[in-house]
Amino acid sequence: MKSHNFNEFPRYGSLNNIKVIWLGSYVTDVVSEALKDRIEYNIDLESNMFYVEDCNYSRFLLGFKSNYNGRKLVDSLSFNNRVELCRLQDQLALKAFSESTIRTYTGEFSQLLKVIGDYQVQDLSEEKLRSYFLYCHKVLGLSENQIHSRMNAIKFYFEKVLGRTKFFVDVPRPKKASILPKALNEKDINKLFQVTTNIKHLLILKLCYGMGLRVSEIINLKVQDVDGVKLKVFIERSKGKKDRYVNLPESILNELRQYYKDFRPKYYLFEGEHGGQYSKRSAQSVFKQAMTKAKINKQVGIHSLRHSYATHLLEYGTDISLIQKLLGHNSIKTTLIYTEVTDKSISNVVSPLDRMNKKL
Repeated sequence: MKSHNFNEFPRYGSLNNIKVIWLGSYVTDVVSEALKDRIEYNIDLESNMFYVEDCNYSRFLLGFKSNYNGRKLVDSLSFNNRVELCRLQDQLALKAFSESTIRTYTGEFSQLLKVIGDYQVQDLSEEKLRSYFLYCHKVLGLSENQIHSRMNAIKFYFEKVLGRTKFFVDVPRPKKASILPKALNEKDINKLFQVTTNIKHLLILKLCYGMGLRVSEIINLKVQDVDGVKLKVFIERSKGKKDRYVNLPESILNELRQYYKDFRPKYYLFEGEHGGQYSKRSAQSVFKQAMTKAKINKQVGIHSLRHSYATHLLEYGTDISLIQKLLGHNSIKTTLIYTEVTDKSISNVVSPLDRMNKKL
């Protein structure tokens, strides 16, 4: 749908500190057709101008630029289903979901809309959805985790956008694969540090391992979050929008101070070459390059440093509840998975073959 000229309307603005789109002192036939039966528009009595709330849904209906992702895919969808996609995004935004979750749900929901073509998504029955998920499994060959992700997005639409609270009760979910976290041993981690000569890159790796941070947490660290006196680091609004404190390794203090003198970061602890926040992709690239230089041939990403932190703490005898708090896990069950990869107790188990050979 193309943008139109309505004698300088519609246009962006605000009313009582709320973002709105002004439609002008009268609503044209074109605007009426776009909004008819889809969205409510109001009139401001003081200015005698019509307006609608400024959101993805309104912008889409009026032909304004919207913030939805996957432009080529979205443009191929039917008009009705594009509208429903915007409604999904606006509901996610209202519930303050993270940008990452909104991006994921947008992509997963768009894949369903692509398959059904001109069929209106709100008219899908439970049986049609079951058939679609079977198609995802048998034809598309999606993994259990991928299907779970797609189901979560579609479930959110039907339950939170359309208000059908029990619509998914009888739709079966695939059993999730039990995937253990992949950790590196101390020898490999030491190799990574030895081959990393850039002090900024080295600190990124050391802090990810030394404090058990996610990559998103390391790039979001601010200079003011680091307390070198109390040896504490404040992790703000991490996964699940939770704040927490972690311990700053004392052994890294001198390197941190030298790094600060050399680079003088203004706001974020780690900033890009031209200032601003260091990118997640750059941090991942630092780890990948270090793995290559260290000649460690293991299929792991930078998140493995967080897994290594938790695994090694367990092996040192740290209480599991303390590890839970340091990692920022909501449930102890999430942390307990590290007990399945730690060598502390498993390595002490003697094979019956060895016992038999000793007796012979």
